[in-house]
Amino acid sequence: METLRERLAAVRDRMARAAERSRRDPADILLLAVTKVFPADVIREAYDLGLREFGENYVREFEGKAPAVAGLAGARFHLIGHLQSNKSKKAAELFQTIQTVDSGKLARRLNEAGTPLDVMLEVKLSHEEAKSGAAAADLPELIAAVRSCAHLNLLGLMTMPPWSDDPEAARPIFGALRELAAQHGLRGLSMGMSHDLETAIEEGSTCVRVGTALFGKRKKP
Repeated sequence: METLRERLAAVRDRMARAAERSRRDPADILLLAVTKVFPADVIREAYDLGLREFGENYVREFEGKAPAVAGLAGARFHLIGHLQSNKSKKAAELFQTIQTVDSGKLARRLNEAGTPLDVMLEVKLSHEEAKSGAAAADLPELIAAVRSCAHLNLLGLMTMPPWSDDPEAARPIFGALRELAAQHGLRGLSMGMSHDLETAIEEGSTCVRVGTALFGKRKKP
């Protein structure tokens, strides 16, 4: 069985090769280790191997793990799951980045917490009802709302394409997100996961969210 060290090396190699094909600098692409459903000791092991950015899906789940990882100097935690506005205060306490801001109301609630936060706007570019995110047409209003919030720092856009075994299936959505970011003068693009990170990097991703390729299949608690 591969060790985390070996899987991390393999993921970094995949990222480097995709960046080379795209004539990009691999240093410009953040590897976000998605640790949802995994215990705090997995985060600590990944930290010991040099990872510093971690993604979690649920406020309540990470609230339980936070005390065990509070002493990891330089570690940053991103919320990458849907956030209800009534949990915004707790999310602002736990996370340094919220990647799933999808409404002006949520932005204002996060801002009211008074904690400096990096944020990304989640954009829905598929027709799946289960997916969250703002419509592309609503971005100008949402960007203005976030930029009016003194405690929020807008990094860019995030999206979650429909699941497909074919990594090429997401390319049109990744390309569309890149074009939207360019239209609005935004640089950050959080897109791509374990199975399609190469496609995402080729389309301009600056943050790939990788769980399975690092930690294996998640087991439900």
